[in-house]
This record gives sequence, structure tokens and C-alpha cells, in this order.
Amino acid sequence: MTFLIEQDIKGNGTWSVAREIRLAPNAYTWLELTETAFWLRLSSPGPLTGATAWFQFANRDPRASQPDRIFDGLAGPDGDRMVGGLVRSRGENKRTLSLAAMRPGRNGPTDVGYYELDADLKLRRVDDSAVHEFTKQHTQIPTAALTVDEASVVYTSDDGKRWRLPKGHAVFDHDGPLGPCRVDREVATERDLFNAHGTFYELPAENAGAFAKVRPVATHERLIHDHCSYRGLFVMTGIADNTATDNPHIIRSDDGKTAIWVGAIDDVWKLGKPRGTSGPWKNTAAKAGHPGDPYLMTGYDRKLVKLSQSSGTIVNITLEVELDGTGLWVPYKTFAVQPKETLTHEFPAAFNAYWVRTITDRDATVTVIFEYQRCRSRGPTPPHSASYRKASTTTSVLVSPQQTKTAAVI
Repeated sequence: MTFLIEQDIKGNGTWSVAREIRLAPNAYTWLELTETAFWLRLSSPGPLTGATAWFQFANRDPRASQPDRIFDGLAGPDGDRMVGGLVRSRGENKRTLSLAAMRPGRNGPTDVGYYELDADLKLRRVDDSAVHEFTKQHTQIPTAALTVDEASVVYTSDDGKRWRLPKGHAVFDHDGPLGPCRVDREVATERDLFNAHGTFYELPAENAGAFAKVRPVATHERLIHDHCSYRGLFVMTGIADNTATDNPHIIRSDDGKTAIWVGAIDDVWKLGKPRGTSGPWKNTAAKAGHPGDPYLMTGYDRKLVKLSQSSGTIVNITLEVELDGTGLWVPYKTFAVQPKETLTHEFPAAFNAYWVRTITDRDATVTVIFEYQRCRSRGPTPPHSASYRKASTTTSVLVSPQQTKTAAVI
């Protein structure tokens, strides 16, 4: 099968062939685009069936791992001297935010009191035991949304599908000093902020792809107890006791016993670049021909994978990648892994996919661990890249010289 990448260099309708791609039937390849044209399109000298071409454009992510100073005061992973609480925007046109404040105690979280935040961002103690109890009952944090095993974080959707996410700091393997942290809450129309093992993710609504289209926003590695939206603002609880008083994003109560963080929802992107280390399998008894759970890949750069197995013979481990969050799985590469050997593969800087999973050709105890944003520096991200499946379309695709570009052809 032959594909032609055609380019319109100046955007004036003059097309020329940029490169030729040859694929075997039912094959897949990806390539990095180096073209600097205004438009690209694909064509084929012959007829094709069931062909797919998928382009991915992305700017480099220049963010550092460290959070912006506006988040100074959020409790770090190693501290237990903090104050947190459950928050919710009140209904019935009351226009205030409820806070059921609490702090760690010897036998679990202890109540500090009930507080309300008003439109002037004044956090005041309110002596109303009924509303306090109502707030605690109606904002309880679910405890079964996520599980953590030796390999990674596991989310199980309502229809029973399992998805795996990277791990962050080891402290998130267990509940924090205030008990479980809030996992999921809608913070914008049909967009939830999903908090898992120290990373915030954007979670679309069911009609927009749901968990299959989740993407990392920032790795914070903070003990964020609860989060919600309020009057267009974003609120987090989980403030360290020794917090300095010069951060205007920390709102303290009138009695000095509690505090919350308040900012804009877009501030979340300043918490730190997404990163993590874990994988779909760790000392897992893999069955030949049975793929593991999907493991998130999209939104991370500087990616590498380490593969090992402990059987008595060579095991072929195949990585399959899902390109677009719709279930389009293709084989990326097969690795012949020797017994008790660790094989390391660093992904090309321009390569990306939505999910990745693993398959073996024989039963074996296997470990496959991905490292995101923890491998050696690569230097500047190349300007373009792409992945393809057999495609006969001649639709033009806009190409910007400032973006990384990839294409996949199947």
C-alpha cells in the first residue's frame, strides 16, 4: 500500500509530493513530520479500504516540575500539621461557600467548626450545627473511586472497564492525615477535575468521551483534601499550619483556626508539569495473548519504558498504542526480553499516543514500567511529527511551524 504526503508550501493552492509511505496490508506506522508547509494532505495511487490517518499537533510544554509560588501554603506530601475540610457551594440562592473545617487527630480527623465564605472573600465562623452536619453529610468523599496496586493507579468505570494512571509520591498510596482526598468534581460546564495520586486530570463528560478522553493537567504532589468551584473561582482545602501570611491566595478565617486556597481554575496549570512513574504490569502473571489494562500516555513528554520478565526463556512483549481515545489500537513495537534482563526503550521525542497496553506471546511474570518526565534531557522538541493507518483521504490539514507534529497511518 502506498500513501503520498502532499504539501502546499505557501498556502496558494500549489501542491507537491513531500514524501511517499509504503505499508503492508493491515500495518501501522508513525512518522515525524518535518514539512514546513501551510497545508498537508494524503493521497494514494490506488484504492484503499478501512484506512485511517491520524495527525497530532502539540506545542512544547515548557513548564517546570515545581509549582508556582501562588500555591505556597498547600500542604506537602510529608506533612501532617495542616487544616483541611469539605467544601460546597450553597444552593437556594444563598451565594456562600460552606466549609466544614477539620484537622488531623490521634484517632482520625477532628472537627474545627463550620465556616462560610462570602462574595467579599471573607471566611467567617458560623455557629450552626445543623448546616455543619448537612455539609459533612452531603459532601462526603467516596472511598472506592480509585485503587492502587503494585503497578499503578486503577480507575474502574461504572461499566466495569479498568484504566491505569501513573503514580506520584508514595504518600498517595494510602489515605492522608485527613482521610481520603476528593477524587472528582465538576469545576466547569461538563468538565470535571479528577485528582489521582498527586496529579490533576481534566475529565470530560460522558457525551464527550468520558474517561477514555481523560488528560493530565498538572502534577501537584500536595495533600489537597477537597476542591470545588465557587462564583467562578476555584477553591482547595489542605493548608499547612506553618504557612506564611503573604500569599493573597490563602484566605484565613476570622478566628484564625482554618484557611482555604482561592484562585482561578486556569491557575491549576501552574501546579507543575505532568509526570509519574509506574505501568500496567509489575511482577504480574501475564497470560499469553491477553492484553493488560490501558495505561495513560497522552499529555506526557520525555517518555521511556523498562521491560523485564522472570521466565526461563525469551518472552516477546508487544506494546500496543491507542491513538485517539476511541479504541483505535495498533501495535507499536515488539521487544524480545531475555530472562532476568531489564530492557529500556526511550520513545522518540515527537511520539505520542493516548493509551498504551502490553501483550506477551507466552505466560510469564512480567514488569513493564513507564517513566514520564524523569529521563535524560532531550533538548528542544522537534518541530513536527505524525502517525498513520492506510488512508486515501485528500483532506487538507493545517500545519503550523511552531508545533510538534506527528501522524499515524493504519
